[in-house]
Amino acid sequence: MDSLIAAAARALAAGDALGALKRVALRSDPAALALRGIAMSQLGEYPRARELLRTAARRFGGREALARARCIVAEAEVALAMRDLHGSPRPLAAASVTLEAHADHANALQARLIATRRLVLLGRLEEAAEALLRIDTSALPPSLAAVAELTAAEIALRSLRVGPARSALARARTAAERARVPALVAEVEEAWAALARPAARRILAGGERALRLEEVAALHASGALVVDACRRGLRSGAVWVPLASRPVLLALARALAEAAPGDVGREALIAGAFRTRRPDESHRARLRVEMGRLRELAAGLARIEATRQGFVLKPHKAREVVVLAPPIDGDEASLVALMSDGAAWSTSALALALNASQRTVQRALAGLESAGRVRSIGQARARRWLSPPLAGFTTILLLPAALPIQ
Repeated sequence: MDSLIAAAARALAAGDALGALKRVALRSDPAALALRGIAMSQLGEYPRARELLRTAARRFGGREALARARCIVAEAEVALAMRDLHGSPRPLAAASVTLEAHADHANALQARLIATRRLVLLGRLEEAAEALLRIDTSALPPSLAAVAELTAAEIALRSLRVGPARSALARARTAAERARVPALVAEVEEAWAALARPAARRILAGGERALRLEEVAALHASGALVVDACRRGLRSGAVWVPLASRPVLLALARALAEAAPGDVGREALIAGAFRTRRPDESHRARLRVEMGRLRELAAGLARIEATRQGFVLKPHKAREVVVLAPPIDGDEASLVALMSDGAAWSTSALALALNASQRTVQRALAGLESAGRVRSIGQARARRWLSPPLAGFTTILLLPAALPIQ
């Protein structure tokens, strides 16, 4: 390795992308292309970074397997930053094996950490937690250790395990300070700030109250019957009834919970669940069917009884009934929450993360764009969607596929 390449690598390790570019900007050998690609990624120029890294990997070829594997890992990290989640994980896994075989343990661990962070973005948190347990964070350099602890903190926060999240964030802060990378320190501090922000709204008679993550976790642990419109389901203690794919049942459950211990009239239930103000006999028949389905699903948590006016929710063991609403209104709350990280998302990546059809996501984005809540850049397959960061509250409860609360 010549002196300029070594100096550029040291600059990149310290987060000085411009300093690295000054040393290799005019060079076209594979090592310089790789470093230029990494520098461009640090500057946020992801498409150009990806192009440079792919070119470097091709020029290294099969004879320089170690250098090529490092390029593959760097490109995978760029893909993660671009929210390109469709690629196969196999090249990254193969690169990790190659790096281990050449005793480049730091980059091998980085490859495994990138794969874990991809699982988190996809909402596959159980797999991500298992993968993270297999990474020896004590062997990581400070910058990667900070990223690993941030990943552990996000998994814990999505699971509403606030104590473990605080511990992981404390370790992340220590590692980030040792790494002396300003962007990493800022990311850790932003994660800390999320703990103090409102995460949900508790609907009360005549008003609402903002709750932090710790308060939401305490409510779930209290044994109260919680109609959770953030996670879209019913919970009492360890019992969880998901209703994410049953929006009508969730709307009915929320209406009943907001009125408890009183009842709700049939016309009000029809208007809220079926979005019509002129109910006819077919709507009343459908209400009976849907209420029967909700009664069956919620049987272990509460009784739903018919009254002269409508229906009433009666939780077992005289439990308190609590309604949690998202910090932001609208059917697209989870979509907005994903995009609030400031990254540019494709519709296909959003659909993959939300486990929804791409057409459904496209319709939602069109509505949000007309309302001025999101904007698009690029055209056709290169089109990406951006949303301004949401200030004043955290959207952690709106992100997909949370682990069961322990």
